[in-house]
Amino acid sequence: MKTTSKRLIVAITGASGSLYALEFLKILEKAGVESHAVISEAGRKVLALELGLTPEDLPGVMRWHDINNLAAPMASGSARFDGMVVVPCTMGTLAAIASGAGRNLIHRSADVTLKENRPLLLAVRETPLSRIHLENMLRAQSAGAIICPPMPAFYTKPTDLTAMAHGFAARLADLLQVPVPDAKRWSDKD
Repeated sequence: MKTTSKRLIVAITGASGSLYALEFLKILEKAGVESHAVISEAGRKVLALELGLTPEDLPGVMRWHDINNLAAPMASGSARFDGMVVVPCTMGTLAAIASGAGRNLIHRSADVTLKENRPLLLAVRETPLSRIHLENMLRAQSAGAIICPPMPAFYTKPTDLTAMAHGFAARLADLLQVPVPDAKRWSDKD
């Protein structure tokens, strides 16, 4: 396994799309990224419903942090992290981040990530979108977050859901400058 000096926060919330989190964590593990993770109670339920997994089954997590532990390292700007991804991101989590409400470790970590001018990627999952959702996305983006709805790229010709999720997870990794050697990319070649 190749190692990098990157240290990232991965948050998983209760939106549908646990497969995206799984594929993203696989990429981070392969790249040797030090991943610190936190999952909401709804995230645990969706992970079990969609994939039959528990958080401990997910690869590449160096340490799981309790969602209620506001004394965890990522709750302070003095702890060195290179960025944060919320994948998938519920609209409730988006709203808390957009308003600066630090009710749990996911919200607080996102707030710290923004105030420290570090990359914060929000893989928001909902359809259709209400005006409130759109306004919250704009507020979060104006504060420095990168809004990354999980949208598959069909030019990569994914053969199954895992390949489609991996393609999106590779885009998240690209935005954090994590190498993904097997990523399928747009090319002018056949």
